[in-house]
Amino acid sequence: MKRVFAVLLLGIVALLVFSKTLTVDFEKSANDFASIVGYWHLDKDGKNTVYAVDGRKWARGTLSPGVAEKAKALYGERYAEFLDNVQAYKYFPLTVLKGIKDFRKGEISVQFKAISGRIDRGAGIAFDIKKNGDYLVIRANPLENNIVLFRLKNGRRSVVQWIRNVKTPSKVWHTLKVVIDGKKVYGYMNGKLYIKYTNKKPISGRIGLWSKADSYVFFDNFKVVFDK
Repeated sequence: MKRVFAVLLLGIVALLVFSKTLTVDFEKSANDFASIVGYWHLDKDGKNTVYAVDGRKWARGTLSPGVAEKAKALYGERYAEFLDNVQAYKYFPLTVLKGIKDFRKGEISVQFKAISGRIDRGAGIAFDIKKNGDYLVIRANPLENNIVLFRLKNGRRSVVQWIRNVKTPSKVWHTLKVVIDGKKVYGYMNGKLYIKYTNKKPISGRIGLWSKADSYVFFDNFKVVFDK
């Protein structure tokens, strides 16, 4: 009996030491995020408070108010380099989580609900966000019914993987999840694995939420589980 108890105790200690979970449900504020591109704000889905990217106000790409101060808070004196690259990505709304500076291993998940958008209804998780503004993103799009891994580097976006026929109807809640383990990247939609990719270098950088153009999308229950 003592041996069983000792094993259980060790298991609990291991969970406390080697894993940690951060959850943002947006019921009170969106202060955990720094919006960089586009209009991000708290919104309502019935009685539920959600975080929204509001593409109804989109005008061919708009940097968020106070973006210089936000970038400086994220990256210190090197913020100008970050902003220079982000300028090239003004077509893609981006908001960055403040609390985690270097995410390397674990999982990031978020629930999303696409409301409208004539050009796009993109909902994505950005990761490997570098100080120079480069990053990776896995995104879903109910208008196209696909899930894509994009790389944004040196001011340009390129497709890494493109998976078709992923049904994600608008005005329905879905769960997008990214799992990172060193160089390995896995992308899930509603619990099903679609993206499997090996990066040239280990993933390392900030994380956030992403969208595109005139997308009006709700986000909720943003969760990060990371392993040491």
